[in-house]
Amino acid sequence: MKKSLLALAFVSASACALPALAQDAGNTSPETAGNYQPGQAVGTGNWFIGGSVGQAHVSQGPYDDHPTTYGINGGYRWKVGQDMGLGIEAGYNDLGNFKVKNVFNSNDVNLTTQRHALRGWTAGVNGRIDIYRGLYLSGRTGLYGWHAPGMQDPDAGNRRDLSKVDYYAGAGIGYDINNHFGLGLSYDYYHAAKSGVKLTTDAASLTAEYRF
Repeated sequence: MKKSLLALAFVSASACALPALAQDAGNTSPETAGNYQPGQAVGTGNWFIGGSVGQAHVSQGPYDDHPTTYGINGGYRWKVGQDMGLGIEAGYNDLGNFKVKNVFNSNDVNLTTQRHALRGWTAGVNGRIDIYRGLYLSGRTGLYGWHAPGMQDPDAGNRRDLSKVDYYAGAGIGYDINNHFGLGLSYDYYHAAKSGVKLTTDAASLTAEYRF
């Protein structure tokens, strides 16, 4: 699943770049037709800001829960074809506080009431393909710098802070109500693992975006 999702994000971003190359080679005037940002010339772009709220899922050894997740991001996206956009983004997310199961399989120690957290920043690329009058498919991928404070060591049972730069990838579908505002649904995968502690999480979210 994670390999397929990452591949989809890369394919979406790559596909968005192809029309821009074709335009540079054959067009002498800007194209303003198409479904993506109609009326805007190919080659121009917009700053955007977005937010998301949804439910995460982590099931990695002793870490098992479905916490609420929040995120915010922003960036700049170019219209690279009549129906396509390609951009860069950066953001921050909180993947929630999740419970830890009993990590001591041979001892009677109940840790199910303890909770832990996963938060981090994202920086990457995103692409959109408008398939019909505002209805779009999206893909995104990039670096995920995460921080997990006070994690429980599965072997030693002690608590410590962990952090690392890994990666994320996602795909989504949505609808642009107008040239400035759109709503969507997304599925994102966040890889997070270090020192034997695996916190890799996926999340399904409702998203909103405003373009300036």
